Amino acid sequence: MLDSIKKLREMTGAGMMDVKKALNDAQGDEEKAVALLRERGIVKAAKKADREAKEGLVAFRVSEDGKRGALVEVNSETDFVARNSDFQALVASLAEAALKAGTEDLEAFRSVKLENGEDVDTAVKAAAGKIGENLVLSRVAFVETDGVVAGYVHSNGKIGSLVGLSGLSGDEAATVAKDIALHVAAERPRYLSREEVESDAIEKEREILTNKALNEGKPANIVEKIVAGQISKFYEETVLVEQKFVKDNAVTVGSLVKGGSIARFVRFEIGG
Repeated sequence: MLDSIKKLREMTGAGMMDVKKALNDAQGDEEKAVALLRERGIVKAAKKADREAKEGLVAFRVSEDGKRGALVEVNSETDFVARNSDFQALVASLAEAALKAGTEDLEAFRSVKLENGEDVDTAVKAAAGKIGENLVLSRVAFVETDGVVAGYVHSNGKIGSLVGLSGLSGDEAATVAKDIALHVAAERPRYLSREEVESDAIEKEREILTNKALNEGKPANIVEKIVAGQISKFYEETVLVEQKFVKDNAVTVGSLVKGGSIARFVRFEIGG
């Protein structure tokens, strides 16, 4: 019980007694306890767990024809090492290798050969020995489309994204793809379209919002309307094509892609 209390306090920012009561009411089920805390309006906006992230870097590479892109995440123990030139060179070489390999199977990628003849796994371990910290290759992604692919990495190197557009080509499409990649990095979409949102996730969200509204004393006859509005907002906040464009809140991301479509997006964040 004590471990669960500590875990949920870090996840939600809620007080010990609130967490303990939620766990008791949920009969020890941590997921149900978090849902109860949300219903009771106790979950804090800023979660401690979100601030306690591992260090490292994200990097991407896009092919010369602009139709393929790769994204990698490599973790280090400290930010000091993340700013080390040898570590930065390692991450860059892994991004280049991922683009050439064209895979996002992490285990398969570990066996890919770099230009110096070493495989990826050996190179990471060798760099760890040289730098003096544990280094971990955490994720790799590969995006290929018939249109254009663009990537973006935030200035701190900790957040990166790839976006693939289908049915479009040329400089204008490349610019749009880069803008959307920047947006993805900044706004954290979870889904590309409403069709990707699991029905179970929506029903769970609806149940939580309904119980929260009732617990706040909202009249039962208007709770349904309140929840419908909040579900609509849920889509606007989590679905990429429905999000307000970060550079211009007067338009949605989906409206930026004229004559084509967003085929796929990927977002990596250190510790996320």
